[in-house]
Amino acid sequence: MQKFSAHEAAQQVAALDGWRLEAGAGAITRDFRFADFRTAWAFMTAVAAVADRLDHHPEWSNIYNQVSIRLTTHDAGGLTARDMTLARCIADAADRAVK
Repeated sequence: MQKFSAHEAAQQVAALDGWRLEAGAGAITRDFRFADFRTAWAFMTAVAAVADRLDHHPEWSNIYNQVSIRLTTHDAGGLTARDMTLARCIADAADRAVK
């Protein structure tokens, strides 16, 4: 998988709501806040199922109702289309979690 140039990465991230491009354009990050731990955990469970199906796994942390996620394609050494696909799936899971 070919990694995006810094310009391509910026364009791709601009189309994603709430995601931030890290300095150097090697990864994107987003923080999520939920009503409680149970909702945050349910969100993480949903994301884990999608990530496993896509064989592309996030770097993440959870503290009570907060989940922080970082996406990068380690094999490519930066951002790729796989990260953008997973980011969109994660956003969908977050929307479902708060409904």
